[in-house]
Amino acid sequence: MRFFAINMPDWALASRPMLDTQRVSPLLMRVQLIEPPDSHHLSAALGWLGLGSAAEAHAELAKVSEEFQHHPATLEVRWTICAHERKWGDALEIARTEIALAPEDASGWLHRAYALRRVNEGGLPQAWEALLPAAEKFPEEPVIPYNLACYACQMLQLDLAREWLHRAIAAGNKTELKKMALADDDLKPLWSEIKEL
Repeated sequence: MRFFAINMPDWALASRPMLDTQRVSPLLMRVQLIEPPDSHHLSAALGWLGLGSAAEAHAELAKVSEEFQHHPATLEVRWTICAHERKWGDALEIARTEIALAPEDASGWLHRAYALRRVNEGGLPQAWEALLPAAEKFPEEPVIPYNLACYACQMLQLDLAREWLHRAIAAGNKTELKKMALADDDLKPLWSEIKEL
């Protein structure tokens, strides 16, 4: 399962395998659209998170001006920190805000499903239902069908999982997605088939 997050060096990921190293560009591009000093605070928050200090990352976010507190880049950094801390209720609320403020951005849809899977009152069916509309809305975003494949596989709907995985591959980089899938325990029931893709 993947979600949009920040890029960190491998040494920083050793104890934090849930942070996705493949999504640095969109987030850093958003940060660059914000003027200093706010962009510096967001970059510093990402840096602190990369070093494993969520408390310092939160402190940097608090320094972002009120004008940019609800900017997509700030919300995504805030969501990433909550995900790092496994504060799924907070992450879910942030994702809902992301969708309300930027419904044309796939990040919020992915974040909401990812958090819904993990909150106490959530689970796979809730994550599935939350992400399914995004597949039609963002047909060129391979992470959406990829995550739907993961959800289907975990719900033991293997034919559906295969279909969504093929959609992900059609929308993205086959080599990268295959590599990602073979390292993803959510898709373990399909590993023998994925190896043959």
